[in-house]
Amino acid sequence: MYKIVRLNFGRSPTHFGETGIGLEETSERVHSDTLFSAWVSTYARLFGGEDIETLFKQFLNSEEPPFRLSSTFVYRRAQEGFIDYLPKPIQMPKGYPSTPQEGLAIAKTYKKLHYLPLSIWQRWYQGTGFNLEDKNSLINFSANPDHETGELGRSGAFGYTKAFKQYELPKVSIDRTTSATNFYHTGLTQFDWKPSNDSNHTDDIQNLAGLYFLIEFSKEGLALEPKLKAALTLLGEDGIGGERSSGAGRFQLLSWQSLSPQWKRVVDFNAEHHSLISLYWEPQVSPLLLGEQACYQLQERGGWIASPFSGRQLRRQKIHMFTEGSVLTSAPTGRLANVTPAEFRTSQEGVYRPHPIYRSGVALSLAINQP
Repeated sequence: MYKIVRLNFGRSPTHFGETGIGLEETSERVHSDTLFSAWVSTYARLFGGEDIETLFKQFLNSEEPPFRLSSTFVYRRAQEGFIDYLPKPIQMPKGYPSTPQEGLAIAKTYKKLHYLPLSIWQRWYQGTGFNLEDKNSLINFSANPDHETGELGRSGAFGYTKAFKQYELPKVSIDRTTSATNFYHTGLTQFDWKPSNDSNHTDDIQNLAGLYFLIEFSKEGLALEPKLKAALTLLGEDGIGGERSSGAGRFQLLSWQSLSPQWKRVVDFNAEHHSLISLYWEPQVSPLLLGEQACYQLQERGGWIASPFSGRQLRRQKIHMFTEGSVLTSAPTGRLANVTPAEFRTSQEGVYRPHPIYRSGVALSLAINQP
């Protein structure tokens, strides 16, 4: 069973770090492994060690994990509901110009569309595919960015970056010993919002954009839903990502709902090829996933441990994972990766209690047509 979860960040900015110099680089969204780690850490703090050990046993010892998470993706409010964006698969959609001459006029603009509205994603990769109107829309937008024409324009395909603004916040750190100062910038993302129309509540705002993700429960995993929802609410109060001490990353649970009819059609679509909407890892990837028509990218994932039972700051072991939008020739499963630092494997009495550190490579994917 699937649920779609929407997060409202309100006035709170976010800092989701990316590879770069210092803290300047930031992304507008959170990958599935980061969401899983933050959520499970809060779950452990809320319900205790026994509950979290039971949860991990379900992931490690069962053929089917209790739940699968997508990465978070941007949504925008529309007149009727929401515009949900999905990562564009690396594979070209059916009907896309097959010769360099035909594709030259649209290639540059097409490459900039990293995320597509759900309606366009469904048509391109599960339906009739790319058409002449799409080609003309891309040509018009290339000539003038104000010309958002055709179904691409009406659906919001060119308006992804209207959902948020990114900026750099100047900061100064002071050394506790020498009082030496260090000037630096932190990259932040602010999701779109507007003041509330209710004149009696001048401090209230209406969110116009935020992040959503999908969660797929197994039959046994449905029993975890109330606890997971409570842990996610607490995580929203603490914040997710970096710069939490400055108030970044805090959110409210906007909705936790069953899928709309359109989303049900997307997740229930049946085809051999699958496009990832989460990160994916396994110790040994089956050759069946990497056929001749597979198109994929790998990303190095590292970071620091965040454990409610530990008083130490250590880096997790690095692994390489398949990224969102990677196309595999059958549905991937994925596993939890044990990324426990070597220094964290032995106990130091009175300092901390060692335990395994996991990164989620459990995959969630959507079936797509072959081009």
